[in-house]
Amino acid sequence: MEHTVRYSKKREAILSAIQGTSCHPSADWVYRQLKPSHPDLSLGTVYRNLAFFQAQGLIQSVGVVQGQERFDGIVTPHSHFICDCCGSVLDLPDVQPGQELERAVSQQYGLAVKRHELTFHGLCPSCMHQNQNFKEEPLS
Repeated sequence: MEHTVRYSKKREAILSAIQGTSCHPSADWVYRQLKPSHPDLSLGTVYRNLAFFQAQGLIQSVGVVQGQERFDGIVTPHSHFICDCCGSVLDLPDVQPGQELERAVSQQYGLAVKRHELTFHGLCPSCMHQNQNFKEEPLS
């Protein structure tokens, strides 16, 4: 028996909210953005739709940042930077995950790597400026 996905204004609004921002929102952020215009929206509905959109390949998870899973409406391969201080998530479109690395890992470990994600962690410029005590460790 085939399941058809019903059209829903709330579902469309949730997807639009994620695809219309670069802040890599959490479910809570989406809920707070949409609740005023959709008073009957529940946080559970947001979570269910986020899982649905991920399964459909329409959004991707960036991972858990400061206790909340964050999402990205851009699903083409690109890297991210996560600030360990404020939790901001930034796209790094010019830092592409590479097929060479996938091939090397596949060969070295006998795996069939299909994709990988590249995420950098540290302090964003704003947090570096606020934290004058931060000293960048030299790379050796």
